[in-house]
Amino acid sequence: MIERCVLLLGGSFDPVHCGHTAIARYFCALLHPDELRLIPAGQPWQKPDLTTPASHRIAMLKLAFADWSVPLVVDDQEVARRGASYAVDTLRALRHELGQRVALVMLIGADQLHNLHTWRDWRLLFELANICVAARPGFDLDSSHIHHDIANEFTRRDATPSQLCSTPYGLTYIARDLAMPVSSTLVRNACIAEASAALEGQVPPPVLDYIQQHHLYQTTH
Repeated sequence: MIERCVLLLGGSFDPVHCGHTAIARYFCALLHPDELRLIPAGQPWQKPDLTTPASHRIAMLKLAFADWSVPLVVDDQEVARRGASYAVDTLRALRHELGQRVALVMLIGADQLHNLHTWRDWRLLFELANICVAARPGFDLDSSHIHHDIANEFTRRDATPSQLCSTPYGLTYIARDLAMPVSSTLVRNACIAEASAALEGQVPPPVLDYIQQHHLYQTTH
């Protein structure tokens, strides 16, 4: 018997932007989870050079997700972990913490789906959580454009929202009707160029205020 459903959204959040909040809002409305857990990256092995200290990224996350519609936790385990961060280690830690009667639902973007076959022990991810994918401009979700092993896993594990919430792990779901043309790279570049107009609708207003107050992303590194 499943006791709870916990939605997991990880990322560099450098900075958090409206694409992140849109993905979270979409899946919160779809799955009605008992908790949304945000997991800022420490040293992600595929993105070794984060621009901003974790303290700033966490502060911006809290601003972007203030007064959220479901209980929210900012989980800093990857920030605290020494060395490179791997999703499989994070999911193992969460499963140990939360137990076997919790449906864990990990959210990833279409760009991550295209690279999922390169993740450490990627097959074990399905033994620890359900995986949902959000569409992203420029990344085709047709199975012919995805690594064949990943495409096969997603096809045979495809599930309904109700099944995701009532099953602890092993299922998949692809949201094809959600795609926002925004990325942290675009936001950082707009900040460097001091193009405030370009940031409208891209970053939650409290986050933009924070970026400006702390003079983040104004110079290249």
